[in-house]
Amino acid sequence: MSLKEFAGALPDFAKDIRLNVGSLLNETVLDPQKKFGTMLACAHATGHKPLVDAAEAEVADKLSPEAANAARAAAAVMAMNNVYYRFVHLAKNKEYGNLPAKLRMNVIAAPGIDKVDFELFSLAVSAMNGCGMCIDAHEDVLKKHGVKAEVIQGAVRIGAVLAAVATVHAAVA
Repeated sequence: MSLKEFAGALPDFAKDIRLNVGSLLNETVLDPQKKFGTMLACAHATGHKPLVDAAEAEVADKLSPEAANAARAAAAVMAMNNVYYRFVHLAKNKEYGNLPAKLRMNVIAAPGIDKVDFELFSLAVSAMNGCGMCIDAHEDVLKKHGVKAEVIQGAVRIGAVLAAVATVHAAVA
């Protein structure tokens, strides 16, 4: 089942979400690897298996195996990092920011695809997970590589819409 078909099964009260999925699938601001990789990373980040399955089907013929694995890896490592760094950022005791994280995150340095694309996937997942420290860090890397605000916004829109799809589907399934 494609993402459009999956979203099409949402109830009428989520019509805007259905329409937004269609808009994202037709988005031209992001190149195909950025668009479909971000969709896959964000679907995995929701943890909602039916959505993950639909996203996997959607991207099967649109992403290389390396790009698909990088998207999954971005979701996985951000699931860990967003919790840890959100804690560091929000904790009143700023001592935690001076301690080594002691968390393995080698995939960030060697994602197997273009670094910019991996950073974009990571930024969208970080936005979904509400980690301001990670959002700032990934945006800084993207800006240093000349990525335009419209591309960053496009990736975050994907995260926002897929989070809504997962929420609605889980509530009515």
